[in-house]
Amino acid sequence: MAIFALVVAAAMAAAMSTGCTQSKAEAHGATVFPGSRQYFCYFDALAGNGALDPTNEMCQQALDQAGSGPFYNWFGNLDSTGAGQTVGYIPDGRLCDGGGNGPYNFEPYNTPGDWPKTHVTSGATYEWRYNNWAHHPGRFDLYITKAGWNPDQPIGWNDIEKFATIQDPPQSGGPGNDGNYYYANLTLPQRSGEHVIFTHWVRSDSSENFYACSDLVFDGGNGEVSGINPNADLPGNDGGVNNPGPTDPDDPTEPGEDPTEPGEDPVDGTCTAEASINSWGDGATVEITVTNTGDANIGDWMIHWLWPPNSGITITNSWNTEISTMGDMEMAGPSGWNASIATGQSVTFGFNVNGSLTSMPELDCIPS
Repeated sequence: MAIFALVVAAAMAAAMSTGCTQSKAEAHGATVFPGSRQYFCYFDALAGNGALDPTNEMCQQALDQAGSGPFYNWFGNLDSTGAGQTVGYIPDGRLCDGGGNGPYNFEPYNTPGDWPKTHVTSGATYEWRYNNWAHHPGRFDLYITKAGWNPDQPIGWNDIEKFATIQDPPQSGGPGNDGNYYYANLTLPQRSGEHVIFTHWVRSDSSENFYACSDLVFDGGNGEVSGINPNADLPGNDGGVNNPGPTDPDDPTEPGEDPTEPGEDPVDGTCTAEASINSWGDGATVEITVTNTGDANIGDWMIHWLWPPNSGITITNSWNTEISTMGDMEMAGPSGWNASIATGQSVTFGFNVNGSLTSMPELDCIPS
């Protein structure tokens, strides 16, 4: 139950600066090099006791406007029905929050301003990194603002151009950890001055998409970060690697790998989750069957889903599982004995809910 235990530990550690508690959610990632606005703001603001105290003025403004939820869920800038849609679906000026169709309010991250910035060199090659809180196959489409773009204006589709697509990149470290990530060599185009990279992660196994904006200064830098607490811990972001060259998967000293702790390949296992519901007027009993559909045994798993916005559905009790809740987002993991599933075999768990429920949302099964 490594995946679930990490999430529970993070949820217990986080506390809002207002004195209320706020759990860390189960969303799926954000750009850590070059660092995205939501990534930098969270780790800029994170105090030793889990409270939030940003030093960057734009991050403070985002906290004032949208509260702590988007901070503690910095990897939750998502749209469960995005399905790769771009122009005509995400409005101009709303690229950085993907149009605002997710469970957390990332709209303030669209505002132009002096966000934390990564200093880079035009035309240089760096090691791009994207947190892999949960592993999903798919592609990362990277866009950059065009030459002559005005950084004082919100970003529209006519302001950017696609310059890279990264398909199913390898991972350094497994899911469920702030410091682990997907990685790939990334050569930046020719630019000067301030620019923004917009990253659109398009999953190939569902319609869920993720969004991030990263602020750069093309000034001959090599990954240095400005506009952030100099004492901030930035997991996964160590300044990048300039001109790293080809990656040799057999050489643990290549970029993206720790010689003492080699990176992990994407998870080979696959699983599915199917729900059976017995509903009545103001509640329901749900039983979920998790099946290992891969060729190797699964040692751990988690099931992720989102209730419809403002559904009012709450879980009252459960069995054979541990469930973490954050707003409309739920994640269920094994209770211990049912963590391992042999190939072709299944385990079940269940829960009761208050509220009207006749069918379950899409169930996302993540093996480990």
